[in-house]
Amino acid sequence: MSTRFRFVTLGLIVSLIVINYIDRSAVSYAVEPLEAAFGITTAQYGIISSVFSVGYMVAAFLSGPLVDRFGCRRVLLTAVALFSVTTALIPVAGSFAGLLIIRLLLGIGEAPAFPAATRTVSRWLPIRERGVALALCGGVAVSGSLLISGPLLTGLMELAGWRGMFWTLAVFGVVWAVFASWLLRDLPQESRRVNAAERALIASDQEAEAGSGRAPVRWRPLLTNRNLWVVAGGYFAWGFMFWGFMYWLPSFLSQAYGLSVKQAGAFSIAPWACGIVGALAGGVIVDRVYRRSPKIRSRFAVMGVALLLAGCSLVPLAIAPTLTVALISISLGVGFGFITGGIWWVASIDAAPDQPGSAAGFADAAFAASGIVAPSVMGFIVSSTGSFTSGFVVMAGLAVAGALLMLLVPRERVESSESATVTSGA
Repeated sequence: MSTRFRFVTLGLIVSLIVINYIDRSAVSYAVEPLEAAFGITTAQYGIISSVFSVGYMVAAFLSGPLVDRFGCRRVLLTAVALFSVTTALIPVAGSFAGLLIIRLLLGIGEAPAFPAATRTVSRWLPIRERGVALALCGGVAVSGSLLISGPLLTGLMELAGWRGMFWTLAVFGVVWAVFASWLLRDLPQESRRVNAAERALIASDQEAEAGSGRAPVRWRPLLTNRNLWVVAGGYFAWGFMFWGFMYWLPSFLSQAYGLSVKQAGAFSIAPWACGIVGALAGGVIVDRVYRRSPKIRSRFAVMGVALLLAGCSLVPLAIAPTLTVALISISLGVGFGFITGGIWWVASIDAAPDQPGSAAGFADAAFAASGIVAPSVMGFIVSSTGSFTSGFVVMAGLAVAGALLMLLVPRERVESSESATVTSGA
């Protein structure tokens, strides 16, 4: 009988992503005490928020090659140590400059999570199970953490104070590292908890190009990979909507409908709940579509249709709808968008199965870039027009453009002669 330890490995990765997103959002719940303790202004707080994405974008691009070269376990344990230490240092940063450096380091420390998740899933799960697995990593874990972070972080602040909140989050990272050092391995054959039957099951449904070992990144095939550029472009389009709503949704609800901060926070739950549903649906859909049509373009088709529906869902926001219509529109947009949540990583593996960590880092850097652009663009639009309408139009337009990119540009991978020889020999 086959063991099922691959799902324990998947659980470790999902839990790490939840910790990541809770850590990065914690500072938004401690704005007032941070400003009072260190004498920073609201404008400086905005810079502190943005610098996280700068560190994340650069490190995401570089961490993919590191994951492919040194393996997930070593890179993740180092990264967790870095972001746990930086989280613990936030309460004693002392100044604006100190917070700036710490947030930059936090972004660097959290960047390897998705490249490592992608490589882990590509080496630990057969192709037919990856859609749901990566939906859990890239969709459910993200939207779910945004759902629970509010009650969790405010509860920690009431219990232990704002400094205690950050120190508790640092402990979460340390606890994860202890479990990972005990359970996490780069490959199934390196774990004594995986029996021969499970190893055979995993190996029976892998790409021909998927090497089992670690290797240095090969930049030329990566940077000239057409499908990988399509993934990056589409992920940027979805990222603009994601980051735009993450940073500006409460402000939009307060400004447009006169809601209090507490009311805006309560109404903001609906879109992220829809995100969980969309992410789970996307994982199931892409796996079923792939079983019926095992082609790379089938995954891009699912993402393209989802982005198109997400963009179209935002159209009512251009005509100043009622609160109910606005919430339905935003929830549908986020829900359809999160259908793609885990498929970006599946598509990254499809694009470069021989170096999945590097491919995921490339795509994640594009997503991080949208995290820098979206808050600034939305802020400029709101300050210059006094309305969010034009910002929503930009969101919808980018989503539709990303959909067309997904549907029209990708192509099937052509096996190299070396891969074909290996496949025919097998």
